[in-house]
Amino acid sequence: MKNEMNVRFKSVSQNESFARVTVASFISQLDPTMEELTEIKTVVSEAVTNAIIHGYNNDSEHMIEITCEIDKDHEITLIIQDDGVGIDNVDVAMEPLYTSKPELERSGMGFTIMENFMDAVFIETKPDEGTVVHMKKKLISSKVAQQ
Repeated sequence: MKNEMNVRFKSVSQNESFARVTVASFISQLDPTMEELTEIKTVVSEAVTNAIIHGYNNDSEHMIEITCEIDKDHEITLIIQDDGVGIDNVDVAMEPLYTSKPELERSGMGFTIMENFMDAVFIETKPDEGTVVHMKKKLISSKVAQQ
């Protein structure tokens, strides 16, 4: 059985912190370590910021959707979705230091951070239809609790 949370919000940068706190509150039922909680909040920030800046070009008239699932084995699945411009080349976009908006002084580390903090990251994207970022993580605190 899965426990699931869904939330939709406007694509404005002020909602990035709302997204972080909402997901962190939901997964707190698993009693994550501070490190795990920080990592989850960071990947949510990166994915939401990517949707706002790259997916929607800072146009606040769109929505971002987050689904967070916790399965019976305490694995977290995060799905962050936009219906923006999509990504032309996912392989290039996932390279460290790549940014499609260098004029905004973006670091180009969003996907690298997601890959480092999560156990699995998968990107679905279509030009002019949007991007869905799928991420999974098994919490260490859950593994310890089950022993």
